[in-house]
Amino acid sequence: MDTPLAPSVDAAVQVLDPDLEIVDPHHHLVREGHEWGRYLLADLQADTASGHRVVQTVYAECGQQYRSDGPEHLQPVGETEWVARLARQSASGPGAEIAGIIAHADLTLEGQLSEVLDAHQAAGDGKFCGIRHSIAHGDHRRGYENAPGPAPLGLAEDVRFRNGLRLLGRRGIPYDSWHHHYQMEEFIELAQSAPDTTLVIDHFGTPVGVGRYSEQRDEVYANLNANMAKVATCPNVVAKLGGMAMPDNGFPWAESDMQATAEEFAEAQRDYYLSAIDCFGPDRCMFESNFPVDRISISYRSLFNAFKLMTADFSKTDKQALFSGTARRIYSLHPITH
Repeated sequence: MDTPLAPSVDAAVQVLDPDLEIVDPHHHLVREGHEWGRYLLADLQADTASGHRVVQTVYAECGQQYRSDGPEHLQPVGETEWVARLARQSASGPGAEIAGIIAHADLTLEGQLSEVLDAHQAAGDGKFCGIRHSIAHGDHRRGYENAPGPAPLGLAEDVRFRNGLRLLGRRGIPYDSWHHHYQMEEFIELAQSAPDTTLVIDHFGTPVGVGRYSEQRDEVYANLNANMAKVATCPNVVAKLGGMAMPDNGFPWAESDMQATAEEFAEAQRDYYLSAIDCFGPDRCMFESNFPVDRISISYRSLFNAFKLMTADFSKTDKQALFSGTARRIYSLHPITH
């Protein structure tokens, strides 16, 4: 059943700095019946055409439309084939063009991994630009079971996984990592093990604010900041800033009967964003929507207004990096076609 959304106040929201060019480097598309609610090309187009100047997006894998037959290791290529078809449609429609596809591949495949990467490349119609193989797992040792990820414990230390990560580097393919805040030390070691591979932290490393962490926001924030400063010393790591409106984060809007305003969102989360930008610098950070996951808490228009409020005092150069430049560089996105 599709998740009902809280009412939005978008009709009364004025878009800030409407001429600022935006590349949204992280969103999903999901069919009917998904726990996030249906979010297909028409929904993405409506959001990206809702007032901000969003010109390109990058799709991030989420297990959609896998091939139903053929070799198991090649089944994720079905997702790339599906999104590539939608990307071609997006080039002539309203809103942004889907300019990049972050696909899934099992990095532990060893001898078969190159075949999977080649297949994504062939299926991607020039838009295949990254791999995500989540290392997120539930912190069962501390009793946190609200949002266990799909990865087994120890995946980031698996020699086969690290060899696969290094192969991505040799092929010039970025790696996106989804993990939780309590896994940041695992991620730091992973980044150090593959210095020639570009690693992208999704969603700040997902600071958890539910379950046993619901009363530990200050401690989680301090831990996250310390680890972000450490990982920023790895020159091969960049950060996606967003994904902080998920239920896992524990902010009140996910359970509210009204979505957050841009002002409320910026006030609650400004310190997270500014601290991360201070650690990495704008040229190693990019703002992401993480839609449709985050729409449970905030509308697309208000979310990007919040990003603009947080960076109102930034230079034009720094804004360009955060809102479009870093994403274009990391994912080697093609020039705008419309």
